[in-house]
Amino acid sequence: MTHAIQRATAAALGAHVILTEYDQLSGDGDFGDNLCEGLQRAVRQIDARPHEDPFAVTAQVFLDEVGGTSGPLLGLLFNELAKARASGDPRWLSTGLEAGAAAIQRVGEAQRGDRTLLDALVPAAEAAKADIAPSAVADVALRAALDTAAFTARRGRSSYVGARALGVPDPGAVGIAILLWSIAHEDIAPEAAGAAVTALLPRPASPLR
Repeated sequence: MTHAIQRATAAALGAHVILTEYDQLSGDGDFGDNLCEGLQRAVRQIDARPHEDPFAVTAQVFLDEVGGTSGPLLGLLFNELAKARASGDPRWLSTGLEAGAAAIQRVGEAQRGDRTLLDALVPAAEAAKADIAPSAVADVALRAALDTAAFTARRGRSSYVGARALGVPDPGAVGIAILLWSIAHEDIAPEAAGAAVTALLPRPASPLR
């Protein structure tokens, strides 16, 4: 059975080049590698542990095995999504996103507007509370992620780059948008996810350093 992590893996692999370009211009260039490698490890673990919740398995992989700043933060998000879904709450996505954003804010000490993954996650959590469709939540996350191209970073690797990152979306925020797109679009097979997501992401206009 196809699950959201399989779809997210295919989507992230399809968008890997663009994510890397974003991060080379605004960070240290490894976000695409870390996201794709983490998701691929998660899929292997999920396949080996079929009776466990895919989000819980993915949380463990990102918390324990994925490097970079984003690995543990994404692990916190997946952990909260897993707990919310396990509760049986029909509004688990809203609950999980809100709790995940709060956990990341506590650990990372960033806020919305700092040009981090929270700039997609917090608007998505707020939209989910309005009880709109998951696809609409994913749309909110994508628009918010692309809007970070106009932000000057106050946290994360982009803060060392300063104004040179202007015009390029924050890769972590785009990663959140990809994950939420993958959760929302249950009708799209993994083999189609890469092309579908890549079509939504603009290539950076600035040359790579």
